[in-house]
Amino acid sequence: MISFRVDGRSVVPPYLQIVQQVRQALRMGVLDVGDQLPTVREVVSATAINPNTVLKAYRDLEREGLIVTQQGKGSIVAPDPKLGAKLYDQELAKHLERVAQLGELLGLRPEELAARVREAADRLTKEYS
Repeated sequence: MISFRVDGRSVVPPYLQIVQQVRQALRMGVLDVGDQLPTVREVVSATAINPNTVLKAYRDLEREGLIVTQQGKGSIVAPDPKLGAKLYDQELAKHLERVAQLGELLGLRPEELAARVREAADRLTKEYS
């Protein structure tokens, strides 16, 4: 089972940190179809965040098709999380396109822009590790 870590100092809202951790766990194979997510109570106990924050994260994940929540059974990874991952990839592609356009407007060469994206990704990796 996944355990969430929430950084209260991050500019990323706590609910989005949970959503991102589930997405990453799915991409990396840490979570698989049918795997149980921690209950809201367990997440609140481990992270000291508001239960509504956890519920918002779980609702977002459910809207994306990544998890299914059943009354009395909790939240599990959806039967077809690849659909959610595909939507996520499409959304990521849109944002990267905007970053590329902004880099062009600022006069950055493609390799300079790529280096800055790598630096940002490295900072995030260090923040979550």
